[in-house]
Amino acid sequence: MALETVLAIAVLILGVLVAAGFVIIISLLRQTGATLRSSLRPGRPTTHDLDAGDEAAAAHSDVAAARTDAAAARAEAKAARSEARRIIDAAREEANGIIERAHRQADHDAEQIRVAARRTAEREVETLTRVVRQQSSDAERRQQRLDELERLLAQEAERLAERDRRTVTAEAELAQREAALAEREAQLALAIEQQRRELERIAGLTAEAARAELIEQIEAQAKRDAVLLVREIENEARATAESRARALVVDAIQRVASEQTAESVVSVLHLPSDEMKGRIIGREGRNIRAFESVTGVNLIIDDTPEAVLLSCFDPVRREVGRLTLEKLVLDGRIHPHRIEEVYESARGEVERLCQRAAEDALVQVGITDLHPELVTLVGRLRYRTSYGQNVLKHLVETAHIAGIMAAELGLNVPLVKRCAFLHDIGKALTHEVEGSHAIIGADLARRYGESEEVVHAIEAHHNEVAPQTVEAVLTQAADACSGGRPGARRESLEAYVKRLERIEEIAASKPGVERVFAMQAGREIRIMVRPDDVDDIGAAVLARDVAKQIEEELTYPGQIRVTVVRESRATEVAR
Repeated sequence: MALETVLAIAVLILGVLVAAGFVIIISLLRQTGATLRSSLRPGRPTTHDLDAGDEAAAAHSDVAAARTDAAAARAEAKAARSEARRIIDAAREEANGIIERAHRQADHDAEQIRVAARRTAEREVETLTRVVRQQSSDAERRQQRLDELERLLAQEAERLAERDRRTVTAEAELAQREAALAEREAQLALAIEQQRRELERIAGLTAEAARAELIEQIEAQAKRDAVLLVREIENEARATAESRARALVVDAIQRVASEQTAESVVSVLHLPSDEMKGRIIGREGRNIRAFESVTGVNLIIDDTPEAVLLSCFDPVRREVGRLTLEKLVLDGRIHPHRIEEVYESARGEVERLCQRAAEDALVQVGITDLHPELVTLVGRLRYRTSYGQNVLKHLVETAHIAGIMAAELGLNVPLVKRCAFLHDIGKALTHEVEGSHAIIGADLARRYGESEEVVHAIEAHHNEVAPQTVEAVLTQAADACSGGRPGARRESLEAYVKRLERIEEIAASKPGVERVFAMQAGREIRIMVRPDDVDDIGAAVLARDVAKQIEEELTYPGQIRVTVVRESRATEVAR
């Protein structure tokens, strides 16, 4: 194919060269003919003034010139033919050279193709030989495996045949043994029946009656053992639970850094001088009436030097009134219009303080997704107290304690902290809505999208609803820890006296008690008993009964020690 292509190219080049030679010869012949025609054409017009000699001379000169031109044209034609012949010869030689080179290139390419084909054939033969050898080795291995499998199958067949023979023999032996066992069982049944009849005759009881009596004895023994085991397990569980709970509560309280003194909201505003009281009252009492009507806070002005008292059941309103009066006193301008302006400013400032306090509390306990209305209600608790304890600080402290206990127990810490933080949210509306703050708080939480676990913990933290979840129980425990620690809350005198009276009544109601003394602010109670009526064991029982009844009936911070004193005196007079 390559040789044919080279030959075609050489023939094409030769044809092109020949055509070029013919074109050159034709152009030269055309130029020669044109020259001859121009030489024969008269070059200038004849006039009547020229004579015949001149015309003859001109004709001779023209003929000579034409001959000269013809000779030159012939020479040029000859040169052109020789040039064309030379070009044709050169083209022929070039074509022969190209053809020769094409033949050599074709021979070279053919030789390379033969070498490549030979090498390819050798590689193919080598590959086929290797494949054949590998297939032969694979076939040999397969044959070996087949031989091995046949040998194993033959051995397995032999083993199965041997097993069949042993199985047949064993079945025959089993049949003999079964027959012997059946005969022996019949003999044993007959012997047992005879023995049972003999025992019934000797004991005077039937088998059913003896079985029922035995079952009754075993059942009574099992019940007794079960009761002892249950009691032991309960005691162990109670001791473990109490120690674990005590450790959790103590650890939670120790890890919460909170104030140890009860906080009180002061409603007394100190004045720079007593003259300011008259300016606060105003002409005919118009200033004080305007102040009370605008703020809703009662202003009590008595003989206390340089001080006035603000009274209101709503702590937020009381704080707004206190701040309003403080700004009026500092400004010095006190009249009804100014009171309204300062009141609006003070109310906005208190709202901002409440909002900031709520946000700070939420940051402390780690709650970020609380409803804005609940945030506002939490802020109002900044000025609410319960037995002298600030409610907002109580919520933060309760949340921390509950979170620590939940972490120790492996519970959901954010959920427990949320329950504990919102358990007293209802106190923000107890002055506006009737009902227990626990029920009010649960309704608020449910209204603003809190989960059922949070709602249940809020409504159950004072046992208005029985607690059903671990979160509710931890909320109760954290609330009791925060409110019952020493110094957290003030106890009213009436409640304190009633608690002491009830403690003495409980102790005095026991038989054999002579006198009862409540000591150390109700932290210890000493019981004097009559030694003739109560012995040492009875004194220990009496102390335990009194302590248990106090735990069940009373609520108190810390612990109460019960001491029973039994004293025997012998008196004799020497005369």
